[in-house]
Amino acid sequence: MAAERGRSRERREELLDAADRVIRREGPEASMAAIAAEAGITKPILYRHFGDKSGLYQALAERHARIVIDRLRPEFARAMADPRSRARAAIGAYLDTISAHPNLYRFLFHRASAEDGKTRSQMAAIVRSVGEELASLLLQEGVVGDPVRASVFGHAFVGMVQAIGDWWLDNPGLDRDTVVDSLADVIAAALKA
Repeated sequence: MAAERGRSRERREELLDAADRVIRREGPEASMAAIAAEAGITKPILYRHFGDKSGLYQALAERHARIVIDRLRPEFARAMADPRSRARAAIGAYLDTISAHPNLYRFLFHRASAEDGKTRSQMAAIVRSVGEELASLLLQEGVVGDPVRASVFGHAFVGMVQAIGDWWLDNPGLDRDTVVDSLADVIAAALKA
C-alpha cells in the first residue's frame, strides 16, 4: 500500500511536470486535453489523479507558490545595511522568478484564479501570507514600531510589487533595473515617512 501511495505521489509529480511543459509552451490558455496528451493519458485519467480541474490548478499553485516563496525568504532574511537594499533584492528576486516562467505565472494568477474559486482563494492566501511575513519582519526588526502600520506596509508592498510585476510582464521593453529601483525607492520613502 505504501509503495502504491509513493507511486501515486510520483505519478502526480510527473503529471504536474507535463502540465508545466504545456503551459510554458502554449501559454496560459493551454487546454486540459493538451496537458493530458503531453502526459500520454486521457483527460478523465488526468482528473482522476487530482479529483478535477480545480485539483490540478491547486496542485500547480502550491508547487509554484513554493518556488516564489523559497526565492523571497532569503532576501527577506538577509541582513543588509538599509531597508532599500533589502527591498531591491526581494523585488529583483520576484521579477526574475515571474519573468523566468511568465506563462505559468499568468496561468495561475489570471486564468486558474479566474476560472476556479478555490484556486483564487489559495493564491490570495499565499499573497496574504507573504504580506504577513513581511509585516512581522518589519516589526521584529524595528523598522516599523506599530503592528497595524507594519501590517499595512507588508500587505501594501506585496500588492504593489505583484501589480507592478504584472504590468512589467505586459511591457517587455521596460528596463528591469529601472522598475526594481523605482519600486525600492517607493518602499524606502514609505518606511522613512
